[in-house]
Amino acid sequence: MISNRNTALLLRFCLILAGTAFGFFLLQKGLIYTSFFLFFIMFLLILELFSAIRSMFLFYDKTIHAILNNDFAADFSKYASYDNYKVLFRLYDNLKAKQNEQVSKDLVYRSILNNIETGVLILQKEENTWNIFLMNDYFSKHFQVPKVSKWHYLKNQLPSLCTIIEERNFEEIKTSLQISVDKQAAQTFILQASKTKTYDTEYYIILLDSIQKVIEKKEKEAWINLMKVISHELMNSITPIRSLTQNLNEVMRQETLSKEDLEDIRQSVTTILHRSDHLQNFVESYRKLAMLPTPNKEYIELNLLVESTLQVMEPLFKKEKITVKNIIESNRRITADKFQMEQVLINLLTNSLYALEERTEKNIEIASEERNNRIFITISDSGSGIDPAIEEKIFLPFFTTRKEGAGIGLTLSKNIIEAHGGYLSFSSENGKTSFTICLL
Repeated sequence: MISNRNTALLLRFCLILAGTAFGFFLLQKGLIYTSFFLFFIMFLLILELFSAIRSMFLFYDKTIHAILNNDFAADFSKYASYDNYKVLFRLYDNLKAKQNEQVSKDLVYRSILNNIETGVLILQKEENTWNIFLMNDYFSKHFQVPKVSKWHYLKNQLPSLCTIIEERNFEEIKTSLQISVDKQAAQTFILQASKTKTYDTEYYIILLDSIQKVIEKKEKEAWINLMKVISHELMNSITPIRSLTQNLNEVMRQETLSKEDLEDIRQSVTTILHRSDHLQNFVESYRKLAMLPTPNKEYIELNLLVESTLQVMEPLFKKEKITVKNIIESNRRITADKFQMEQVLINLLTNSLYALEERTEKNIEIASEERNNRIFITISDSGSGIDPAIEEKIFLPFFTTRKEGAGIGLTLSKNIIEAHGGYLSFSSENGKTSFTICLL
């Protein structure tokens, strides 16, 4: 095998030129038959040269077609010794490696999408129509839809989903909708959809989550956090009680008791009683949370309710030199349980009071406004704000940053407001912390 085809082609070409020239020389000498025979040999060499050049171009053409069609299954090892193909082979191998890497990534991404418990549907725009680029296994199985490739096929299967997307003109959506599967009762799903573009191709990504699944996940997280707090509180009391009980058991086994022993017994019993009281208070606090009565709603003058609460808190505000500003309109009314709402206001004002302990400027402001047929009551203070590290924990039962705190004030307040059909939220920015009560 010739190691350098370019050199071989050049030699052939030179040989043909030399042979042709020699043929004309023989023809001039009158050696007609010899010259014609030599011309015939040169003709055969020209045909062979043409075939070699054609073969080379066909090889380039075949390789380029393979690259354009993403066909990297060909084996060119038998041409490895051809120096003039080295750059072509390097290009082919590089593109093959990138193709294999992309295929591997696609397999991993599809495997991830097929193993999540969220319905994923990705559409790809081709001219003026949308086709299905990807449908994960959860979507197909949960909604009992075959993995079709055309949008109108999917619309025949899930008209409730496709109609709302078409009505929004395939724009960004975040809403809830009900979907009935196989003539069963309709289930509620959270729909999130967004559009993205890569190069000249548009994609539309649709995510569907069962509301029940989202609720169950949140409930599970809440229970785990609650059990952590309860376990922590119980162990903080049970561990010293058990240790002191073992110590008392050893002391009581002695035949005689000294004054020191009696003092140890007295201190141990006192500590056990103290920890037992703490456990009893803890359980009582939990009972308050678990057995919150149904609100007895009535029309209440909001300003009167706030003023009444401020009178209860007035001695504490005077002691801490806190300025409280009530800017609620006098004619604003709410429908709520008076005693429960008073408890919420006391809890939030107490929270502000402790937040202002180490501040030189101690201000609390109570305001309200009405938006979209809802009443918003905001209690703001000039405290140090809420540490971002604990923002997700402040409404957890028994979570507190105060040594003497029970950790149920904000939790109880949140439960009361939710029992009224509203919600309690907070914000902390620019050295100002605000808790907002929203009521219907």
